[in-house]
Amino acid sequence: MAEKWQAGLYLALAIVLCSVSAGCLGEKNPSASQQQAPAILVDYYRNGGPAGVNDRLVVFGNGAALIITKNASRSITLNATELERITTIFDQAQFSTLQDNYPSHRGENGLYQYSISYQGKTVSMEESAYPALVGPVINELDQIVSGNRL
Repeated sequence: MAEKWQAGLYLALAIVLCSVSAGCLGEKNPSASQQQAPAILVDYYRNGGPAGVNDRLVVFGNGAALIITKNASRSITLNATELERITTIFDQAQFSTLQDNYPSHRGENGLYQYSISYQGKTVSMEESAYPALVGPVINELDQIVSGNRL
């Protein structure tokens, strides 16, 4: 199941990258020497929980974003204000100083597991174990996934 989900993610990423480089998103097609895939700003993965979710959000530096859930996938575009808000929230969480892993020591079932990559740093954590500073990051990314962006 995980391999099928990952294959779907890679296919969706390839479609977005091709769309961006081919000018399908309303941008002029740059010359071959100028074509460069946009950098990934955030790669957010949430799975588990009471409903057994399997959500992924990939945000590119140019504002293009992919949302992939168990039931659907869609692409959206974040504006400059939304990208700035994401950057601010990650800065406030002091994300670059976090440990790489925050495992739960409770041994509970039904908890969410998260993997968040931002500017080359990846942090894995379980719902009951992440630092309080990370809460606003998770809330913001969950809102984008659920379509309730501010």
